[in-house]
Amino acid sequence: MNKPYLESYPDEKGFFGKFGGSFIPPQLVQPFEEIKKAYEEIKNSKQFIEDLKYVRKHYQGRPTPISFAKNLTKHCNGAKIYLKREDLNHTGAHKLNHCMAEVILAKHLGKKKVIAETGAGQHGVALATAAAYFGLECEIHMGEVDIKKEHPNVIRMKILGAKVVPATHGLKTLKEAVDSAFEAYLNDTKNSIYCIGSVVGPHPFPMMVRDFQSVIGFEAKEQFLEHENKLPDNVVACVGGGSNAMGIFAGFIENKEVELYGVEPLGKGQKIGDHSASLTYGEEGVMHGFNSIMLKDKNGEPAPVYSIGSGIDYPSVGPEHAFLKTEGRTKVGLCDDNEAVDAFYKLSQLEGIIPALESAHAVGFAMKLAKTLPNDKTILVSLSGRGDKDIDFVVENYPIPNSKF
Repeated sequence: MNKPYLESYPDEKGFFGKFGGSFIPPQLVQPFEEIKKAYEEIKNSKQFIEDLKYVRKHYQGRPTPISFAKNLTKHCNGAKIYLKREDLNHTGAHKLNHCMAEVILAKHLGKKKVIAETGAGQHGVALATAAAYFGLECEIHMGEVDIKKEHPNVIRMKILGAKVVPATHGLKTLKEAVDSAFEAYLNDTKNSIYCIGSVVGPHPFPMMVRDFQSVIGFEAKEQFLEHENKLPDNVVACVGGGSNAMGIFAGFIENKEVELYGVEPLGKGQKIGDHSASLTYGEEGVMHGFNSIMLKDKNGEPAPVYSIGSGIDYPSVGPEHAFLKTEGRTKVGLCDDNEAVDAFYKLSQLEGIIPALESAHAVGFAMKLAKTLPNDKTILVSLSGRGDKDIDFVVENYPIPNSKF
């Protein structure tokens, strides 16, 4: 009998087919081996499972609900659109799902400090929250550009007791924040642990973060059956590194009749430097310790990237996403800046839900998809975060529409 997908992938060395693995400097081999061993020890332990269940139910507010977007559905005049409301998870996004678990793991290892990168700031806020809850120090690395753009989240991190370190090299966005955080971790592997914020990085992080985020998919599956008495025809999620997408996909990956769409940011257009659509325009390459599909410049180095959503402007993608796309299990959708902003305002004004700009990419693609489908079809969108952090930036650059469409 075949093992279930989630138990079959990745293999022991952290590969999903040819993607994944661990390509790291010698001084990191031992610390990452220590993390992998600790995760394998505790992931099935009664104590760990009970601790996670407790914080999810009594602190995070899980399960998050599924909402039927009736007005948006009517507006699109096609398939029914449902939203998995990760914006209602404590701290306003899906990131706390893996942050609480990573900090429990850090405590198990006897670490005193957690280090991480953040783009939109949601991972930083979530990790600072988890560190405060469990009594650990927290250091967050963030690109200078994103610090300015996501100011509310920077203030939240500082209020929560985290030290925010600006990444001042290169494009000063998410890739540079990862570089900076890795360097800090290299200098203190004894007392600290690097808590990667997505399904990226060297093994075991793509597997661990997927496992911690899979709560989204398993909850959503049960909830959707309550609503419709059947599984969704389509599941849609935005993809940068891809943690919210892998989280919701995990619940439906064995159900081949459910189409899975990872939506990438097309930004300003198809030219290199104008988008962050790695799966669409990238090629195989190693970055930040793992092999995946990445955007490259003419020298084969990670290309400059751009997206209106700070959390998804990354030149590569989680190795499992690369694998699933190559295997034909997932499809790739695209959403540009203007479509994302349109979805941001439409969801706000038609449903009373202000989405994060990252999540607005998934909503924007779902709206396009809904219009092509009959009204007995269904689309489930991972609404991965709320838009409090984006409102100043959006209103400053894209005036509020006068009418309710």
